[in-house]
Amino acid sequence: MPFEPQTVTVRPATREDYPQWLTLWQGYNHFYGRSGPTALPEAVTHVTWERFFDVYEPMQCLVAEHNGKLAGLAHYLYHRSTLAIAPYCYLHDLFTDEALRGQGIGRKLIDAVYAQAANDGAARVYWLTHETNTTARKLYDQMAELSGFLVYRKNLP
Repeated sequence: MPFEPQTVTVRPATREDYPQWLTLWQGYNHFYGRSGPTALPEAVTHVTWERFFDVYEPMQCLVAEHNGKLAGLAHYLYHRSTLAIAPYCYLHDLFTDEALRGQGIGRKLIDAVYAQAANDGAARVYWLTHETNTTARKLYDQMAELSGFLVYRKNLP
């Protein structure tokens, strides 16, 4: 049966989604080299999942569902900015099932984050990706403006 993008539903994650979300989450982390000896500790995965259901946490999870199976995920959070009164929305993680890439699921997830952020009064949605993620960047270049900023970071003990 051919893939039909209109059969994809984007919705907030539910606790029942955990096994399928976990498979996608592991795929996402593997894509970015966080597997094997560099895998995230299970505690990080557990706390991440629990944050989606804690009303006091700013982190949210949307999932894309296709034919009863999860096909993608989007994690986002709101934070304050010194440049605006309204909060900013940071799209932290975006991932689609490798077998369904290029079918519009990533676009649907980003559009859903845009809609939710607008509904929640956010002033901006933004995200980061690795410079080598050329496939995703083709979509991102259509959906947002490349800011030109570089990211510096330092892990703390």
